[in-house]
This record gives sequence, structure tokens and C-alpha cells, in this order.
Amino acid sequence: MCGIAAIIGHQPQFDAVEQLISKITHRGPDGSGVIAKGWGQLGHRRLSIIDVEGGAQPLANENGTCFVSFNGEIYNYPELRSELQAAGHRFRTSCDTEVIVHAYEEGGESCPSRLRGMFAFAVLDENRRSVFAARDRLGIKPLVYYCMPDVTMLASELSAIAAIAPQPLEINLEAVHAFLRLGYIPAPLTIYKNVWKLPPASSITFSRDGKPGAIRQYWDLKFDPLYGRTREQWIEELDYQIRESVKIHLRSDVDFGAFLSGGIDSSLVVSYMSELLEKPAKTFSIGFEDKEFSECQ
Repeated sequence: MCGIAAIIGHQPQFDAVEQLISKITHRGPDGSGVIAKGWGQLGHRRLSIIDVEGGAQPLANENGTCFVSFNGEIYNYPELRSELQAAGHRFRTSCDTEVIVHAYEEGGESCPSRLRGMFAFAVLDENRRSVFAARDRLGIKPLVYYCMPDVTMLASELSAIAAIAPQPLEINLEAVHAFLRLGYIPAPLTIYKNVWKLPPASSITFSRDGKPGAIRQYWDLKFDPLYGRTREQWIEELDYQIRESVKIHLRSDVDFGAFLSGGIDSSLVVSYMSELLEKPAKTFSIGFEDKEFSECQ
């Protein structure tokens, strides 16, 4: 878990994006960074997972015209790295973050469709004088933004924006109604007026004055039936897909483990981890005296 933040559009009281990232320090205890270009500022709080020593953010491209602040993990980064190097891009680190800034250079707004992982990121583009932001396909990583007449704030957490907004945020009654009816607040709504969630599988571009462009959806879940396979073939396909997915999730430069909830899904994941790892997988569970709620059974 990392924290990202951005301020787009010039206004004196928002001269330092440090105000935003100071409110999400808990998301990234391993370091922080800021890049300021007058019209746009980008901040980051880091929890180190890949390239612990060299992956500080915001991270720039080769000539310092694009910078990325990223929360999440890109699981196919070695494959993307090879493709981007073949296209002429030069890498200074071995972290997964750097593939994002080069993929953006290569494909612009289409770059999220190449990423396999959980992510929320913002790219400050000096050439276009814009900030491009995107969120992963299922919305695992959060991203919210607050639009005012001449400035926009973007952050990983709603509480950060609420803490430094120039005036108290107003409750959005439409969001309250949705929560009471559905039990949650669906994107793009948040509990506050003029503060929006970027929906899953979507991207957005902010101009240098902070004006948001149209939200673009780059992916959708589809169920296309396949006929003609035997039960054994489906079992073989399922085994391959789960094994490959677990394997690619194990890429890390730090220790990791798995949370066992007592259900079939987490137990299945750990069984594949045990086969793929050279040493026993570290697992964690939550136990309570009341066995009805304990996950250690």
C-alpha cells in the first residue's frame, strides 16, 4: 500500500502538495517525494516492495518530461520492461513503477490496458501540460479527486482531501440516499459534493488549469461462453489459470504472506503458493474466543 497525491492548477494556498501527502503518511512509511512544476504538483508516500533501494517516487522518464506517482503492483512488469526496452526506452531502476511512465510515453491514454495488476497512478506530463490518472480493472486501489473552479486535488484517500480543503466539504445527499438504499456509495459518487471516485477500469486527464476531461473506460468484464470442452479440459484450464495467476503475484523483493480466512478460496491460493515457493508460505489468520467468528479452525 502506497499513497499518491496531486494538485493541478495554480492557487496560492495549494503551493505545496506536502499538505496532501502528510495526511496519508500511514500508507507509505518507507519514504516520500514531491515534484512541483507550478501548474502541477505530484506527491508520493512509499511502501517498498519492488526495488527497495531504487524505486523512489515520483519517478521520471529518460528526459524528465513525465513523472509518475503510483500505488499498487504491476505483476507483468518484467514482460512489459522487455517490450519497452526493445522499443528504445531506457530504464534506470528495476522496479515495476518505471514501466508505467514508459508505457505512457509509448501509448498515452491507452497504457492502462497493458498493465496487469492492482493500481492507481497519476502521470504528470510536462509536454502536454496535463495529468493523466488511471485505476485498475476491479477498483482494488482507491483514487478520488476534488474539483474547484481553478484547482483540482487528487489523492488516495478521501480523508486527506477533506483535511486540507479550503472550506468544509458539503455532504452529498444523493450519496447518502445511495448508501441507505444499496449499503455502499457507488462510483463516481463520494459522501461529499464535488469530490469524485474514479471508477474502476477507468482513466481521466486533467488540463493544466485543473479541469477534468471525460472519464474513459478501458476495460469491461465479459462472459463469452465456450462450448466443446470436456470436464477434464476445463479442470486443466482452471488449474493453469490459478497457478499462473498465483505465480505472477509472488514477484516481490520483500517478505510476504497470505491471509487465511478459513474459506476454500484462500486455502486454494496457499496450496498453490506452497507448490511454487522454495520455502513454506507464511500465513496469518484471525482468531476469537467465540468460535463462530474465529478463522483459525
